[in-house]
Amino acid sequence: MKLGLHISNFTWPEGAPRLGPVLADIASSADEAGFERISVMDHLWQIGVIGPPEWDMLEAYTALGFVAAHTKNAKLLTLVTGVVYRDPGLLAKAVTTLDVLSGGRAILGIGAAWNEEESRGLGLLFPPTKERFERLEEALKICKQMFAGDETAFHGTHYQLDRLLNHPLPLARPHLPILVGGGGEKKTLRLVAQYADACNLFPGPEVQHKLDVLKRHCDEVGRDYDEIQKTVLFNFDLGEKGERVGEIVEGLRRLHAMGFEVGHGGLRNAWDTKQFEVFAKEIVPAAESF
Repeated sequence: MKLGLHISNFTWPEGAPRLGPVLADIASSADEAGFERISVMDHLWQIGVIGPPEWDMLEAYTALGFVAAHTKNAKLLTLVTGVVYRDPGLLAKAVTTLDVLSGGRAILGIGAAWNEEESRGLGLLFPPTKERFERLEEALKICKQMFAGDETAFHGTHYQLDRLLNHPLPLARPHLPILVGGGGEKKTLRLVAQYADACNLFPGPEVQHKLDVLKRHCDEVGRDYDEIQKTVLFNFDLGEKGERVGEIVEGLRRLHAMGFEVGHGGLRNAWDTKQFEVFAKEIVPAAESF
């Protein structure tokens, strides 16, 4: 099983003047420790489950470009881009740019968006749920087409693109992966089955049911369920003195037994990079042995 580090809190002890160097240290330490991927949120304000909206937040793709320069191996993605935050032609170009400049390490993480307060506050498009999912499906089609180098015009209900030119093309092989985040059973998981290379789910009591729903959608659309990489959000809180290492390993083992290939989550006080030594010596090797 592989590990992913999700960086969702940028309000660190030394404040904005040191935010760049600290982020560089976190990214390089996670990369060296063996984390298979690094992600950030695609938000412009902090979200309520972490802190007040006034807490520090970085724009996602600028931050990922910075992280790319301070890593060598880790794949890079958002968990996940809100489809209405960028028109899909621009989004495909941004992700392709990240992929090319990182040497083929980008993943497109995308979802239907949910933060109405943030969107209204900054004047971003935030249509009703039905339309956001319609836009998500069209964006998935557009991004897949642009990643593949197909310049054919796209005329959908919400997006009109005359020429899907995207040069240079992504370096990722066999193609730039797409992860659709969320566990909505009627729409989100159907879109995973139809268009995505990976999903990302919450590890609650319903998670096995979500996997079963995804499998049914795959059967309905003629998709091989095993082709889809299953990733799961995970809490990497080591405890005050590292006393939770065994609990983390066992939690990852349980999720791996359910079919999850990547445990991906946040690390409390990620700015304390000594924690990554524990991952390198104990947790990453244990997870890779599953």
